Amino acid sequence: MNIVGNFIGGKTSVSTSNQTLPVYNPATGKADREVTQSTGEEVLAAIETAHQAFPAWAATTPLRRARILFNFKALLEQHRDELAELIVSEHGKVYSDALGELTRGLEVVEFACGIPHLIKGEYSPDVGSGVDSFSMQQPLGVVAGITPFNFPAMVPMWMFPIALACGNTFVLKPPALVPSASVRMAELLKEAGLPDGVFNVVHCANEHAEQLYTDPRVQAVSFVGSSTVAEYIYKTASAHGKRVQAFGAAKNHAIIMPDADLDATVNALMGGAFGSAGERCMALPIAVVVGDSTADKLVEKLKPLIAQLRVGPGLQQGGEENEMGPLVSSDHQKKVLGYIDKGVEEGATLVADGRNYKVPGAPDGYFVGGTLFDHVTPEMVIYREEIFGPVLGIVRVPDYQTAIETVNGHEYGNGSAIFTSNGRYAREFVSSVQAGMVGVNVPVPVPMAFHSFGGWKRSVFGALNVHGNDGVRFYTRMKTVTARWPTGQQTVSEYSMPTLG
Repeated sequence: MNIVGNFIGGKTSVSTSNQTLPVYNPATGKADREVTQSTGEEVLAAIETAHQAFPAWAATTPLRRARILFNFKALLEQHRDELAELIVSEHGKVYSDALGELTRGLEVVEFACGIPHLIKGEYSPDVGSGVDSFSMQQPLGVVAGITPFNFPAMVPMWMFPIALACGNTFVLKPPALVPSASVRMAELLKEAGLPDGVFNVVHCANEHAEQLYTDPRVQAVSFVGSSTVAEYIYKTASAHGKRVQAFGAAKNHAIIMPDADLDATVNALMGGAFGSAGERCMALPIAVVVGDSTADKLVEKLKPLIAQLRVGPGLQQGGEENEMGPLVSSDHQKKVLGYIDKGVEEGATLVADGRNYKVPGAPDGYFVGGTLFDHVTPEMVIYREEIFGPVLGIVRVPDYQTAIETVNGHEYGNGSAIFTSNGRYAREFVSSVQAGMVGVNVPVPVPMAFHSFGGWKRSVFGALNVHGNDGVRFYTRMKTVTARWPTGQQTVSEYSMPTLG
């Protein structure tokens, strides 16, 4: 069976541990390949390789670094079908969704290609008599990324293109469920002209991955995953003097006002809740609906669309593409099914039941059908916790004020949206909602690459968001220079606070 190896120092290798984990195709339930599991010493070797490569890469001009990323962009476009098929085979999302993921990652590469402009700093001549002042943004050193299963290509590309463009070297730990895309991108970076050792991929257990945010040679770490792990990494890495971006869980809400275009809103909710089988940190699993009449109409419009969802393998031969693929693993399938059971137990009204869903020709796939709960309340587990599956809950409230209080009362604040035709409500919502990413009649308000992605509250730990200008700030440190070139020697000692002007 094919083994997915590490990529360290410009070449692939299998761990000397001889330990591997199976990598399953979620549509079939069969292991198509295995992923190597590295020793702690091999993780340290990856860090040392990046450490050794840093001085030469940092000394490479920003323009040359950008040109390598331009080459990488072209290779991504050339190999997008191959990468999309890898993503589908390990994650399970449908093919068009995998292409969309690659496009969003590619946009960050395009942004990073502008690095000569993004880090050019500021210059102020004559801040004092014969004194000039200017700033420089310089790389940190070795930086690390630990990424989740739901976006095998996009989330790593939120991190490493900007980090590399800024002059850092990188060690990436992808999840064992979806390891192949990261290694393939490493190979494409090498083909694009990236020097060996600048970008490395290491597969390992979590206890060995801890070295990526405790080793003194690593200067910063970016993490995306659960809030419990994000908080742990944030505290641990910070205690070791690292810069940290740690993005956690989400429970994104959409407020549905009575004046919303219900047909457009229903279509938006379908995509937001069931796209990628709900395995997105910006999925839309909760609709807070103002008024029973609006909720009744919404549910009646949703029911037939959920029943008609085309669910099946992400790759198929002929016919119309499926709209929703399987969940990523058997364990995750069981977890989501357990949440549906819990919702029934808690007394929510199960309008559409995705349990016991069978896909013809794929009896062993990890499928869950589209699920709809009505009369969900904030006390329920299915409201409080991130399900990360194709489950949409309807919360009924009497008015806008109750709706915004409900949204803001949740511990997570990743994204939130409002559907309305009333500009006053939209404007008030944008100002008062406690979420980092906000949509107005947009169900999944993921920012473009030249803006920054990040939530509020327990959805994020750390001061700076990912990609955009925050990404550049995260991967550089500012140095401000004050320079004077006097015509003669200074003959008097000055003990007071120096002033300029």
